[in-house]
Amino acid sequence: MPVTGASRVRRGRGRPSRTETAAAPATRDRILEAAREEFSERGYEKASVRGIAKAAGVDSALVHHYFGTKEQVFEAAIEIVFAPALKAPDVVSDGPRDAVGERLTRFVLGVWENPVTRKPLLAVVRSAVTNETAAAVFRRLVTAQLMRRVAGQLDVPDPELRAELAAAQLVGVAMLRYVIKAEPVASADLEHLVARLAPVVQGHLTNP
Repeated sequence: MPVTGASRVRRGRGRPSRTETAAAPATRDRILEAAREEFSERGYEKASVRGIAKAAGVDSALVHHYFGTKEQVFEAAIEIVFAPALKAPDVVSDGPRDAVGERLTRFVLGVWENPVTRKPLLAVVRSAVTNETAAAVFRRLVTAQLMRRVAGQLDVPDPELRAELAAAQLVGVAMLRYVIKAEPVASADLEHLVARLAPVVQGHLTNP
């Protein structure tokens, strides 16, 4: 018997079909990949859900269905980009206390030195420094998933302040070296930078 218009179950706008539901993980990954490229190429302000959907080969309503607003798409995209940096708390706890400054400095700069992780990080930072919404998302991610976890590894007074001061030192150098490309920091030998920065980071994290 043919299915009539009255008996056909209508699918609401933005709701994935059965085929799309079955392929949901692949579809989500495709959308996130497109979002990372869109934010990287256009920045937060100029990027759009419509553009992300077009690049992913889906309807924009499907992007909203999986992720919500543009802000939420941005947050989901940068969580993946930021994932390598989220190993920093493990670096803090994995080794002698008196060498934590060198371990953390080497780790953070290593993430930036790697071209694979540097490109998407650059896109995130550029969006964060030019748009307050993107900055709020980035700040929330850094505070909740990174700094508080680093602070939790420190058995010292004012651990959250110490963790943020150490982060400020490393992020400041990363901005000068990889974003602004200010000389002589931009072309300085990595080992020389680690040697200069590690004692300062160590002091923030462990000194009385």
